[in-house]
Amino acid sequence: MGDKPEWRLFTLVGLIMVVQTMLDIAPNGPWNSASFTRGLIGLLGLCFLYIGWFRYTFKINGIIPSINRWENPPHSWKYVLLFGISCLCLVGIMRNDSIESKFPETTGMILLLVSSLAMLNAIYVWLVVIGPLKDITEEE
Repeated sequence: MGDKPEWRLFTLVGLIMVVQTMLDIAPNGPWNSASFTRGLIGLLGLCFLYIGWFRYTFKINGIIPSINRWENPPHSWKYVLLFGISCLCLVGIMRNDSIESKFPETTGMILLLVSSLAMLNAIYVWLVVIGPLKDITEEE
């Protein structure tokens, strides 16, 4: 492995935790609600997936994808924005009753959160790297 942080274990654990939200195997927990326990485990799984993605993408430990860690921000902000818009479209598609019934109730809300965060990140990168907040001293 060398100096690269481990990402596979985080990703595998995250996938298992997210997949369990589709099954009814979680205990009631101290709050006496199996669905709440499933949701909590699923959210924790999303956190693990994010850490796995971050470690794989940036080859370092951490959780904040600051602009100085991006390889080509003037080009890649568009992909982040496209990902956010795609998640937003999935939320719209999931409003169909036949599709919505196959997923946990909060799936649309979580996708909307992911979409909003991705789009905000892309817009911020555009503002700072290309747009009106660009440091004009870099051009000299």
